[in-house]
Amino acid sequence: MKNKMLLLLIFLFSLSLGAQEILLITKEEVLNTVRENNNTIKMSKQDVLMAKGDFDQTNEVLLPNIGVSHTGIATTNPLMAFGSKLNQGILTSEDFNPDLLNNPSQIEDYATRIEVKQPILNLDGLHQRKAAKAKLNATELQSVRTRDFIELEVDKAYMQLQLAYKTIEVLEKAKESALENKRIAENNFSQGYLQKSDVLAVEVRVTEIHNQLQYAKSNIQNASNHLSVLMDDASYPVLRPSDSLIIATGNVFPYDVPEDRADIKAMELKSKAYHQIYQADRLSFLPRLNAFGTYELHDDEIFQGDTDGYLFGAELKWNLFEGSKRFGKAKKSKAEYEKSRLQLHQYKAENQVELNRAKRMLEDAKNNLVLAKLAMEQSQESLRIRTNRFEQGLEKTTDLLFAETQYAQKQLEYYTMIFNHNYALAYVQFLSKGQIK
Repeated sequence: MKNKMLLLLIFLFSLSLGAQEILLITKEEVLNTVRENNNTIKMSKQDVLMAKGDFDQTNEVLLPNIGVSHTGIATTNPLMAFGSKLNQGILTSEDFNPDLLNNPSQIEDYATRIEVKQPILNLDGLHQRKAAKAKLNATELQSVRTRDFIELEVDKAYMQLQLAYKTIEVLEKAKESALENKRIAENNFSQGYLQKSDVLAVEVRVTEIHNQLQYAKSNIQNASNHLSVLMDDASYPVLRPSDSLIIATGNVFPYDVPEDRADIKAMELKSKAYHQIYQADRLSFLPRLNAFGTYELHDDEIFQGDTDGYLFGAELKWNLFEGSKRFGKAKKSKAEYEKSRLQLHQYKAENQVELNRAKRMLEDAKNNLVLAKLAMEQSQESLRIRTNRFEQGLEKTTDLLFAETQYAQKQLEYYTMIFNHNYALAYVQFLSKGQIK
């Protein structure tokens, strides 16, 4: 009764999986969808736009600052009243009367002012602009590396899906064999050639395979959901790859980590940005030269301008001392630059070690693949012999079940070795992939 309930639950689970939408996909289709919809890639593009915004802000060291204002005042302040009349061009000789000068009547003045400031020489600002440009270039390269990493994740998830379907394929064949062995065992039991315990052992094997199939179908759903997340597909369909898991081939690039790899170049540019910031802090001790000019319109009525005037000039400003603020800032930026150089050196060394490890992992995977294939072929032949002997009543049930179990395990190990080999190859290519053209 217990076995019947378990088989019923497995049957219902299979029906629920079959009722879901099954979408046939290719890896190229998945990659194209991921490149367009993946949220991590989109976020990296926003990082580039943020860095572009920071760089655009440094245009202030080259372009003029222009402001327009319109101001209205009413005053009886002697100085302001006299100046307002003068700006409006309505000053007369009577206005020089001391009584009127000291106690003027209220006067209104509406002024339109256009002010222009043009940087001429701002050395620290120019280095800050170079730092922002280096940061922008680094962020663009980091975005490229992010896309490469996501594509590696797609490769891995797609191969996991292929492996899950291969597992289903192996277990389905094992189930067919187990059911056939069960039929033979029941016939032999009815004829008195086998004991009840032998039949029960075969039934236990059938139940084990059903259990493994249930887990394998769950793995299909897990791998499908992972790919859906990468593609930003909220419908979460059950996916099925259009191609099967086979041994991948591909070129392995030179042994050393390439200097033009996107993330390496990005870190070099970040270090360059820190150097430019340090240079900017050092040059902040030098004077700045800026030109300025104003154009004003005055009237006693709003938005009018009967009189106008302009002013222009240049300012050489040298802030000699701000306590120890600038000295401390320069020390900090120098330390940040030196730290970035050490981080770059450490990052290169760690990635070289990781590439060396990945190369060894690939070689181990190739060797394991050969051994797994040999073990699978040997277990297949052993199963064939024992099955023939069992059908003739010359083999123990336990020996047949052991051979059958071993063959299924060796098949699964072989396909797992194919997955390990393919992923190791993809990982080596990822680590040794140059990006700069």
